Amino acid sequence: MKLRQCVVTMAMTAALVGGALPRSAPPLAAQSGEKFSARLGWVPTAGPNDRVNVTGKGAATGLLSGRKLTITGSFEGLAAPATIARLHQGIAKGARGAAITDLTVSKAASGMLSGSVDLTAPQVDALRQGKLYIQLHSEKGSAPDGSNLWGWFLK
Repeated sequence: MKLRQCVVTMAMTAALVGGALPRSAPPLAAQSGEKFSARLGWVPTAGPNDRVNVTGKGAATGLLSGRKLTITGSFEGLAAPATIARLHQGIAKGARGAAITDLTVSKAASGMLSGSVDLTAPQVDALRQGKLYIQLHSEKGSAPDGSNLWGWFLK
């Protein structure tokens, strides 16, 4: 009987504590923001004949909280060390466009990228439409004219 009383007491305590929490607080999921992901793949910069020398892959996640976009990601297998990574806005989904901001990137053939940026309202709309993408550049070296990894953010 004592075990049963203990369980009932614990249940009542949990109900009282749960009832005492403010009802106006939004759920935790709403506070975390919108999540976007990008798969980074290689794109030769010199033309189709250089595809055999271009390697690498990666992935990134973008978390939009209000207008702040926080980006984290990783890459591996580049033929030469990474030099720079940027967030761009294309003129259409899958199309190239102007750079918005630089990201922090490991200067290596495999590594991490990260950054955060306060987007404008039109840039937030572009993100939701799949028009924002990451472009990661590598050194000229093993690949004749360097190589790029590209990835568009999608929900």
